[in-house]
Amino acid sequence: MWISNRSEWGPLVSFGNSAKDELTAAAVAIKKIMKPFSTPVLAKRTYRELKLLKHIKHENIISLSDVFISPQEDMIAISYFVTELLGTDLHRLLTSRPLEKQFIQYFLYQILRGLKYVHSAGVIHRDLKPSNILVNENCDLRICDFGLARLQDPQMTGYVSTRYYRAPEIMLTWQKYDVAVDIWSTGCIFAEMLEGKPLFPGKDHVNQFSIITELLGTPPDDVIQTICSENTFSKHVSNGFALALGKLTSKFDADLPVDTWKVMMYSEILDFHQIVEPEMEPNNPQGAIAAPATQVV
Repeated sequence: MWISNRSEWGPLVSFGNSAKDELTAAAVAIKKIMKPFSTPVLAKRTYRELKLLKHIKHENIISLSDVFISPQEDMIAISYFVTELLGTDLHRLLTSRPLEKQFIQYFLYQILRGLKYVHSAGVIHRDLKPSNILVNENCDLRICDFGLARLQDPQMTGYVSTRYYRAPEIMLTWQKYDVAVDIWSTGCIFAEMLEGKPLFPGKDHVNQFSIITELLGTPPDDVIQTICSENTFSKHVSNGFALALGKLTSKFDADLPVDTWKVMMYSEILDFHQIVEPEMEPNNPQGAIAAPATQVV
């Protein structure tokens, strides 16, 4: 049944448009993708997101309920992803009001739960930012927009995530990075929740890295020595990022118990915030998602 016959259109929301399913009376969100196969880049992003949302099922990941093609257009002209509906996103929330400590802690916890599950499937999101994190009135959180996500591979596409939340190895290494880039982005989001503004608001590529090194200081010798050319790092620089919060974390009455060039992964962060036993958080039971026969890059 086509989307135009099935749903009533509503106001614009963060993840497309809101609508009501006339069969179930459920409120849903509809993401409209214009001409998804008109270019190789759009085709890859559409394929990635559809594949990943079909395979990844977790309460902190947006759930895909249906996919439709417009009956009024060419069969590949417009596609619609139908998902659960949440009221707003973290970006809008941050621009509307300061967040209290308990909300920041709960949001961080949910982001990390979702990431742990995604990474256990061998997937890197690569574009985590406040506008890609949806929130409802109960403070339930969902990570969305997997159009840039990739199955982890030794050689990765270079320029991906939005600049403010982009890890140094994406800027410098281009094709050598891992799940730590999502942890870096999470740290940037955490800092933004604390301060109400972006931690690294770079104006361009060079200025972005300059702001990062100004806050974190010069990388230690063991990181410097891994530079394999004048332009690239061969080591994952996010493995030198401990959420980069320093004095910001004093708002939690504690300092992060790590060096500023050492990344905290899920278990350490969850344990630090004393919310839950890290090992209790689920992984993808099927393990890593298999790459297609023809690798989409």
